[in-house]
Amino acid sequence: MSTSLHIEGLSVELGGTSILEGVSFTLPRGKILGLIGPNGAGKSTAIKSILGLVPCTSGAVKVGSVDVAEMDARIRAKTLAYVPQGAPVHWPLTAERTVALGRIPHLTPWQTLVQEDEVAIESAMQKADCTQFRERLVTTLSGGERSRVLLARTLAVGADFILADEPIAALDPMHQLQVMDILKAEAASGTGVMVVMHDLGLAMRSCDELVLLHQNKVLAAGHHNEVLSDANLRAAFGVEVSRWQDGGNFLVPKRTVE
Repeated sequence: MSTSLHIEGLSVELGGTSILEGVSFTLPRGKILGLIGPNGAGKSTAIKSILGLVPCTSGAVKVGSVDVAEMDARIRAKTLAYVPQGAPVHWPLTAERTVALGRIPHLTPWQTLVQEDEVAIESAMQKADCTQFRERLVTTLSGGERSRVLLARTLAVGADFILADEPIAALDPMHQLQVMDILKAEAASGTGVMVVMHDLGLAMRSCDELVLLHQNKVLAAGHHNEVLSDANLRAAFGVEVSRWQDGGNFLVPKRTVE
């Protein structure tokens, strides 16, 4: 059983522009890691590079000691599951059929779903609170509803690691909290979860560790007390914040740095 996802000196260049430079951090199984940073810091590119969707110019991504680039495609798909940004959908499938796509890595060519797959699909839809959309075409759903369906598709994979790119961006407050609770529960069950977030307060309360990207590099990594320091927030986001505790840690930007 793999224990950690290692990102080692990852650098990416696209169109002659450096997007990431020497990015390194580790995601253990059983933990949720928040990937944060200002717009253009390279967060989505980092996720896509880890998945092999964007080529890296140097560095490596490893699960345990195995290089992800050398994995069989089916094994990689079983190991790393992806929640894309923006809930993109292109085919007029029902929500249930869309969630069922998460089971493809477990099937041989022309194999139909078996009971184990059906159980995984139903469980994923219940966790993501989208069973009510079961028979609706995903192309008719709102952005937030599609986000929950795509989260369910990812959960249905049963992967060792989940990489989620802004999974709460289109959701109302209740479902934002619900999705983060789902991801925390997945981490508690032994899955490694990496999530790109812009809500720093929710990231602080939801994630075991944070990685802050700034100017294409890792500015800080570790516990939120260290990563979300006043100095780091001024440097990365150009803001000052208010902090308080009320049964948890809260942080809200209050003004830009002059």
